[in-house]
Amino acid sequence: MGRHVYRLAAWLCGVALLATAARADEAQTPWGRDYFPNTELVDHNGRTVHFFDDLIKDKVVVVNFIFTGCGDSCPLETARLRQVQQLLGERVGREVFFYSISIDPLSDTPEVLKAYADKFKVGPGWLFLTGEFEQITQLRQALGLFIEGIDNGRNRDHNLSLIVGNQATGRWMKASPFENPWILADQLANSLQNWKQPSGGESYAQAPQIRPPSHGEELFRTRCAACHSLGPTDGQTTGMRAVGPDLLGVTTRREPAWLSRWIREPDRLLAEQDPLALEMFERYNQVRMPNLGLNEADTQALIDFLQAEQDRQLKLSSQQAGTLTLQ
Repeated sequence: MGRHVYRLAAWLCGVALLATAARADEAQTPWGRDYFPNTELVDHNGRTVHFFDDLIKDKVVVVNFIFTGCGDSCPLETARLRQVQQLLGERVGREVFFYSISIDPLSDTPEVLKAYADKFKVGPGWLFLTGEFEQITQLRQALGLFIEGIDNGRNRDHNLSLIVGNQATGRWMKASPFENPWILADQLANSLQNWKQPSGGESYAQAPQIRPPSHGEELFRTRCAACHSLGPTDGQTTGMRAVGPDLLGVTTRREPAWLSRWIREPDRLLAEQDPLALEMFERYNQVRMPNLGLNEADTQALIDFLQAEQDRQLKLSSQQAGTLTLQ
């Protein structure tokens, strides 16, 4: 009995050491070479790499799966990750690495992926990769990013989750492509990269009051803000103002019927060769406005928010101008 208790105590001690270790080598974590396929891939610069040895071993990474012909979720996901890259700055490529792997490798050659990366003006530390379809499917399954019934062989139905993790410590988590970029950046920079460092000692009592957003504002922040700013100061910290036009005043600049349809079905307007849609497509580096699947009620809520924000900022500017005049 005493021998069993001793063995149990020793085992618990070993578990505690593993849980508190700053790093875990391959013998200590199940998330090592034996788990991850060492899939051969080619990056958008034409360089051959292997998934485990070259891309994730001992690194903090973001991995997602896209295809450049996607007209809905992939451009939005790429734009959102570019926001995260901008927030992390020079840490990307040095401490954190981004990998976007094509699920349509027959179409997405390295040259096509390079053009796609250039459209979104991604920085160093982010690779776009292609390879053999069957091997990429196996990699998606190993990462838990292939779901039967959703990933049914048609590109447009692929799982939208991305995975972030620290291979050395064995800490992995799924994330939504619609996640707030500041939250995802914090997970990569702190929760995964410096997970043993204590958080700051600021008091919650000092936190500002936060008003509940309207449905339209929620749609803008989760769907539109990845590519669009809303006013002269919005989006400056993430460097995203070049992806799409600033939307402040758009309800005044565009006809209501056209704006509503452009929000709901931009792909159809482009297919119909709508002159204004084509002009926007060429002006903004041929990045396609994604079809977000919004219904008429969602679209109207979004337009109402854009109008309300325009009115709010105009009022604020007027008040500030009045204050300067009085001074």
